[in-house]
Amino acid sequence: MPKTQQTNVRCIIDGKDISVAAGTTILQAAKKTGIPVPTLCHHPDLPVSGSCRLCLVEIEGRDGLFASCTTPVEDGMVIRTASESISRARKINLELLFAQHTEECKDCVLQPNCTLLSLAREYKVPIARFQDRKKDYPVYQFGPSIQFDSRKCIDCGNCIAVCKKQGVGFLETKKHKTWHETMPSADKDKDCVYCGQCIVHCPVGAFEAVGEFEDVEQCLSDKSKTVVFQFAPSIRSSIGEEFGLPSGSIITEQLVGAIKALGVPYVFDTSVGADVTTIEEAGELVERLESGERLPMFTSCCPAWVRYVELHHPKYIPNLTTVRSPHIILGSIIKQFWASEQKLKPQDITVVSVMPCTSKKYEITREELFHGALKPVDYVLTTRELAFLLHKKRIDISKVKKQHSDNPLGIPSGAGVIYGASGGVMESALRTAYERITGKKLAKLDFTDVRGQKGIKRARVRINKKTVNVAVVNGLGNIHIIFDELAKNPHAYDYIEVMSCPGGCIGGGGQPIPTNQKIREQRAQSLYDIDYATSVRTAHENPFVQTLYAKFLSEHASELCYTTFSPSKKDKPKIIL
Repeated sequence: MPKTQQTNVRCIIDGKDISVAAGTTILQAAKKTGIPVPTLCHHPDLPVSGSCRLCLVEIEGRDGLFASCTTPVEDGMVIRTASESISRARKINLELLFAQHTEECKDCVLQPNCTLLSLAREYKVPIARFQDRKKDYPVYQFGPSIQFDSRKCIDCGNCIAVCKKQGVGFLETKKHKTWHETMPSADKDKDCVYCGQCIVHCPVGAFEAVGEFEDVEQCLSDKSKTVVFQFAPSIRSSIGEEFGLPSGSIITEQLVGAIKALGVPYVFDTSVGADVTTIEEAGELVERLESGERLPMFTSCCPAWVRYVELHHPKYIPNLTTVRSPHIILGSIIKQFWASEQKLKPQDITVVSVMPCTSKKYEITREELFHGALKPVDYVLTTRELAFLLHKKRIDISKVKKQHSDNPLGIPSGAGVIYGASGGVMESALRTAYERITGKKLAKLDFTDVRGQKGIKRARVRINKKTVNVAVVNGLGNIHIIFDELAKNPHAYDYIEVMSCPGGCIGGGGQPIPTNQKIREQRAQSLYDIDYATSVRTAHENPFVQTLYAKFLSEHASELCYTTFSPSKKDKPKIIL
């Protein structure tokens, strides 16, 4: 009789008898049981590196200490996660990490949730015991979106791993004298797409978005300007984490109240712009399906994805939908339609978009989106930047007075809200496209096959006698699988949604840290819960949007809702310090 493979192993961790699946690491087993083991470099999205050496444990019967993140549990193991020797080793390793990490705690993106600083306090480590060996290392800026302070880098390799996972490979390690240095690639074929995944996977705040909150503060004090904020669909289910609320907490009205507490007179909902994007994109999809031209149609809401196509795969530029992204469309509507309604001059309005995304900072600089010299959106604050500004002004979003978004640009459909989750753009467009093609309402509005965290989701949608083949990609590195399929069969798909970040916008580079699959799932589910609870769940049935088309957009959609794309060249990183 062949031996049956053992599927579970038993071990004892700190006196607790534990049964786990074979292959489980000690760190995973400890976390499963609620036993705290400090980690810094470990991230569930990435391959294990074991570089920080903080998760050390002892194994009875074996000499030395072992990294729990790389050591699998064996049957009968007796493990200790705390002892004098473990504590001493962790303290020494922390001191060495601080020796290669220049501290700028007051301005750090990880404030007030810095694991490195918390561990220093726990183990009573003097963070300035050794001179910072990287104090003369450069600070880079990648386009208008991301800054990398290599003086803070602890060489854990997370940024390199996630950049590679994204299919970009822009970050790499090179020998620097007697040390190794993480730096941008000099390869002419590699460039940053500004997705910001390096930021949310860096454990020490070496990466951050290019800050714009100081400029926004100045605008708020300028009485000659009317400042208008808009917030993206996903922000309402993520920003609460910055104030101690559970992941996925829906705080739309508190978010509006907090922004108004900053002195902002008008707060609109980008999801209304998403409704307009949906209507125009559904129309473009129907036209392409009928003509059979420029298929498959790719979404273009994600500027990091668009930049990737323009840099590396320009042959697919004609396949991008030419419809602008929601916050750009809403910015145009604010400055063209709403300004007229309010008897304001467009140039006297400052539009600030609160986005989950660092690449949106790049998007607003694209001149093809301008109206003459007028930018639809003037500034982009990430979720974290807005939270930083609120903390600075001592505004607690969990306690602030609730307020509704301002009419008429504050009441979206459920379809507009789900843009924040992977598959949401496609699902919203299909709801409208189905009715446009068939003249009938969908019996079931939910396209559940395109939902979820899976890297690629495929579905077949039956519309009249035609089967529409669709795919949803989240995590930019997964697009190569689709490209390989299209190389073999150019007609494999009709419509493809691509979001650079895992989970879509809810996992964006500007979102709260930490982020992982469970957190992303909770954020996304909240957006679907809002959709279910909304009385209007299709973009074309939004009463305000119907009025907007009747009064304004039917004549101006072509100039306000569409854009162009073109091949791009590498933007050389700048050394700013």
